[in-house]
Amino acid sequence: MSEMIFLKLPVAKHSSLCHCPRPMPKAIARSKTKKSVAKRFKITATGKVIRSKAGRRHLLECKSSKSKRKLGKQVVVDDCDVSRVKLNLPFGLR
Repeated sequence: MSEMIFLKLPVAKHSSLCHCPRPMPKAIARSKTKKSVAKRFKITATGKVIRSKAGRRHLLECKSSKSKRKLGKQVVVDDCDVSRVKLNLPFGLR
């Protein structure tokens, strides 16, 4: 009889990726509203950014009535800060 020789061949181990489902696609990056900016700034219908003046929270008895009235008004944000504010308010009017 002829002799049969059986060789042990190396068996490839299954990788963990073999049995896993295909990975989910990455979600599209979404810019979210920065809530602290939304509370401090408003965008008007024409696209201007307005804010409140600082200094009307406390120590009001030493300030004159005229200065307190002026502190209550809204003012337009300076041009150099408008782009930063609008980046944090992506759903505001452009």
